[in-house]
Amino acid sequence: MLNATGGALPARFRRSRVLIVGCGDVGLRAVRLLAGRARLLALTSSPQRVTELRAAGVTPLVGDLDVPATLGRLAGLAARVLHLAPPRSDGVGRDLWRDARSRALAQVLARRVVPTALVYASTSGVYGDCAGACVRETRPAAPATPRAWRRLDAERQWRMFGRRTGTRVTLLRIPGIYAPDRPEGPLQHLRRGTPVLRAEDDVYTNHIHADDLARACVLALWRGRPQRVLHVCDDSELRMGDYFDLVADLHGLPRPPRLPREGAERQLPLMLLSFMSESRRLDNTRLKRELRLRLRYPDVRAGWTAAR
Repeated sequence: MLNATGGALPARFRRSRVLIVGCGDVGLRAVRLLAGRARLLALTSSPQRVTELRAAGVTPLVGDLDVPATLGRLAGLAARVLHLAPPRSDGVGRDLWRDARSRALAQVLARRVVPTALVYASTSGVYGDCAGACVRETRPAAPATPRAWRRLDAERQWRMFGRRTGTRVTLLRIPGIYAPDRPEGPLQHLRRGTPVLRAEDDVYTNHIHADDLARACVLALWRGRPQRVLHVCDDSELRMGDYFDLVADLHGLPRPPRLPREGAERQLPLMLLSFMSESRRLDNTRLKRELRLRLRYPDVRAGWTAAR
């Protein structure tokens, strides 16, 4: 298990039970960091993933956050919980604005012995558009989409959970996650010729390499402060179009076409357009100071160059 400089944590921290909820790409990267150093369990709604999780050294638990009756065995099971599962993407009614999945999980975890620590992976989208301003964790949230409202609702639920139970809850606000081996990202957009905004309409965007995110998740399980928000991002300060240009140049691909905003609104998918409607520059001082994390990839150039 990592300490601040990448070495091992003291023996008293080892072999703790860690439950991962939402063990996808980032969760499996965290598993690799924790393998042999903690007893790992993962909730999965897909029986087809049981073999994959066992091969990674994880005890799989089949259950569905959308079916609370399947979650009972999670109560009192682990001292630490890494919650990476997003809210439903198709919320309706009250759940258009609320995260029913976190509500169901919190109810189960409140039974019996509660976890010592819980880390929740949220999104920097809870801030909405900040017009390119430098954003610290103390800035009030102002979500502009139902998706971001659901994340903010989850944050509020976990804060209340921590205050009510004494569990040390850490909220990670995460921007764009990248890694060359992730199934979807800039390379796929570039190969499809997806346009970006012209310079005068472009927005600041923030990034974190998936490996550094996994390292932050693991350290937060032990080093996160109670009910604390942290930005998990690198030191890059780039506009979105410049980011895509950089990745294209590093991989010998054509730079993406540039469009005015009104043209983009007619051509781009709503999800991608929503990312191009918000501009902010996240401050990562807390990440480095409180988790004492040294970024392996301090900017996107380092992350993409290492993969060449």
